[in-house]
Amino acid sequence: MTTMTDTSNAARFREFKMPDVGEGLTEAEILKWYVQAGDTVTDGQVVCEVETAKAAVELPIPFDGVVHELRFPEGTTVDVGQVIIAVDVAPGSGDAAPAPAPAPAARPEAEPEAPKGRQPVLVGYGVSESSTKRRARKGAAAEATPAASAIQGELNGHTAAVPESRPLAKPPVRKLAKDLGIDLATVVPTGEGGIITREDVHAAATPVPAQAQAQAPAPAPTAVSPVAEPAPEAPAPAVVTTPGARETRIPVKGVRKAIAQAMVGSAFTAPHVTEFVTVDVTRTMKLVAELKEDKEMAGVRVNPLLLIAKALLVAIKRNPGVNAAWDEAAQEIVQKHYVNLGIAAATPRGLIVPNIKDAHEQTLPQLAASLSELVSTAREGRTSPAAMAGGTVTITNVGVFGVDTGTPILNPGESAILAVGAIKLQPWVHKGKVKPRQVTTLALSFDHRLVDGELGSKVLADVAAILERPKRLITWA
Repeated sequence: MTTMTDTSNAARFREFKMPDVGEGLTEAEILKWYVQAGDTVTDGQVVCEVETAKAAVELPIPFDGVVHELRFPEGTTVDVGQVIIAVDVAPGSGDAAPAPAPAPAARPEAEPEAPKGRQPVLVGYGVSESSTKRRARKGAAAEATPAASAIQGELNGHTAAVPESRPLAKPPVRKLAKDLGIDLATVVPTGEGGIITREDVHAAATPVPAQAQAQAPAPAPTAVSPVAEPAPEAPAPAVVTTPGARETRIPVKGVRKAIAQAMVGSAFTAPHVTEFVTVDVTRTMKLVAELKEDKEMAGVRVNPLLLIAKALLVAIKRNPGVNAAWDEAAQEIVQKHYVNLGIAAATPRGLIVPNIKDAHEQTLPQLAASLSELVSTAREGRTSPAAMAGGTVTITNVGVFGVDTGTPILNPGESAILAVGAIKLQPWVHKGKVKPRQVTTLALSFDHRLVDGELGSKVLADVAAILERPKRLITWA
């Protein structure tokens, strides 16, 4: 009899493990739980937000039931494959109420195989459409409109039902609301199916004038000023500071931990060589000003980085050997016939390097649009791991901080990285006379296993020549 009871209990509880999203990620930090023990969950419902080394994403559960136990508190870093939540998939079938933690006999040796057609993965990363039939939800939850459920399913990457108590909003919008200190429950949605948009959040963050409040037929939703101190949605790093102490200790995790590991691995694996060139970019700056007035460039951001990126792409086309990778296991050089152009971006989460896929095929307006989207996405904290994978060469613009140049470290797996210094008005010999000209310094680091001094010098010289006379973009492209 005891064996039968244990077997029944083991089948009753299902364990959900931290999923593997690929891209070499091995762990994730639990930022926030959206459920607690005793809450009812449904297949596809977001139960927590986690931060990997590359992005903050939401995690849906792939089955129905009642939360039995949360295995880790918020702020804990969990390895991929570890169980993070246990769910009672047959509530009410036992004689006793669920205990705070399941007995050892109640935990199955391995998680039951997920329903056919579904894999437990992070939101937005490759979930196939489920054929599983979900049980009807009771109470007010059953009144959720099909449209709202379908829209939330699209956000999660599959069809899913969501509790009505959780406002509908995409992860970037939730991040914006968090940054502005806005409670999404107070925001009036205007998007299709009750989705909260970025405009809704900005509207909620804008204080309503007293006169407008007096004329309003109904009270407006409470708006929290961006300068007000919001309640944090995710736990802050456990910074340890003793009063009067001379040191502060900050745990190394998330993006900072990934950066440290990647840079150490790169610096002590690939033999770096860095070359420098100082160049007169006055004509490039004039072209930037002209392009800003060009109707074909309307609606996209035009800046020096756009022309620098195009110059590097042309230089790679003229010197394709620089666009390669070193395969240590096979002892082969892998020549890339495409350019995934990485752009180093400083974000609140740290330095990340998303890349523009197949940048070599894009026209100047297309490249401008891609750069704008890449930068805005990174600043909003919604860059996906896929957007940061597969880069071939990178540009880092240290000039925005007023720095003249630097010796950049290669992104792991890439062959070269171009650092762009500040563009400054300097005395320069032009046509035999000293004149004030717009000048910058470029630094190209490359993997000396792949790129010898001659090839690296040619690439850097080509970039400099194009920026000095941007008309070469027409003849060399």
